[in-house]
Amino acid sequence: MRPSVRQHFELRLLWPILLMAVAVWGFMKIAGEVLEGDARTVDLWILHLLRTGDQHLTPAGPLWLQEGMRDLTALGSPAVLTLAVGAVWGYLVMARQRVMSWLALGSAIGGVLVAYRLKTLFSRARPDAVFHAAVASGYSFPSGHAMMSAIVYLTLAALIARLAPRTRLRLYVMAVALLITGLVGLSRIYLGVHWASDVVGGWAAGAAWALMCWLLASRLHLGQESSR
Repeated sequence: MRPSVRQHFELRLLWPILLMAVAVWGFMKIAGEVLEGDARTVDLWILHLLRTGDQHLTPAGPLWLQEGMRDLTALGSPAVLTLAVGAVWGYLVMARQRVMSWLALGSAIGGVLVAYRLKTLFSRARPDAVFHAAVASGYSFPSGHAMMSAIVYLTLAALIARLAPRTRLRLYVMAVALLITGLVGLSRIYLGVHWASDVVGGWAAGAAWALMCWLLASRLHLGQESSR
């Protein structure tokens, strides 16, 4: 690799490295607030803000909004995420991007292990069950739906974008992934099954993981031959 090309490559990787550092710092900051109990006041305020009724136990808004939020939260469920990973894995294999396909699969499996480890490490309790508008179990921080949505959708989008021939197509793929990830996280807060800090922490951890996978794909020059 010539010096000028190498310098351009290194500069192009600078911004995702910086974003990953910000995401890691954000997660550590939120985790510190959770451990110290400082996040609870804001979390309770947001939870009650989204509730109505005499005892503030009913989700605010019409019934169709509640149903819509339950539909959106399913996009971050293990079943849907497994289908998404499997579908993209098959596409990448058929597109003869075998290394990229295994990177996508490894990213999802590794993300599950990291998310499980973080949950058991913090062992934070969820909001009281009386606030739940959907079925939920297990520890609360970080939100598994938010974190795994960021890991799966952002990683898959970043890998697929490397195969796109035009910049606007890459931006579209990433924008859709960001939108889905954001909606899944917001649905968890609205349904009362997670504190807001759980979701933000999950977003931060998931984004850091996805950026790490993108950097690895860039370092290995995966998909570049298909986008030329």
